[in-house]
Amino acid sequence: MVAEIGAGTLPHETFRFYFEQNLRYLGEYARAIAFAAAGTADRGAVSILARFLGQIADVEIPANEAFLQRLGGSPGSAAAMLPTTYAYTRHLLDATGRGGLAVALAALLPCQWSYGEIGRHLARSLPADPVYRDWIALFSGDGYDDLVVASTDLLDSSCTVADQAATSDAFDRSVRYEIAFWQMAYTRGESDRVISA
Repeated sequence: MVAEIGAGTLPHETFRFYFEQNLRYLGEYARAIAFAAAGTADRGAVSILARFLGQIADVEIPANEAFLQRLGGSPGSAAAMLPTTYAYTRHLLDATGRGGLAVALAALLPCQWSYGEIGRHLARSLPADPVYRDWIALFSGDGYDDLVVASTDLLDSSCTVADQAATSDAFDRSVRYEIAFWQMAYTRGESDRVISA
């Protein structure tokens, strides 16, 4: 799916499906970031998490709504949350609600970090389709990279030896869900059944 976005060959219907699920995901992702911020008394960490939350609530959610409209969808009609989306978001809410700052960041970062990597890679050769060009631009700028660096540095500074097993598990689980989410979006949920949430 990412390769086809970069080539501009992904069917718009598939990208629309992605935005329908991603809007459900991002709402829960924002809640998970807020849980992580609420769980720490470190003012520097709260500041970084507030920037992270602002990126999602003030930039990415409105951008996803706009992309969905451009592709013929309606942001007001919420798509049903599919199992992959549901499982990924429940993992994030669990990790950020009870795992401590390092575990919370380890769960949250695969999404943020991978989108920065994807955006930077795809920006090297932009497709002609303006929808795909604009989506790539959302994740390929210096501001986005700066936030990824701040978030990953915060994880590095907050993780202790005692946290390593739990942070590794949270990070690995999120990476697997990230891959599953892309696959679910690419196949348009053919193997997923609707979950009410």
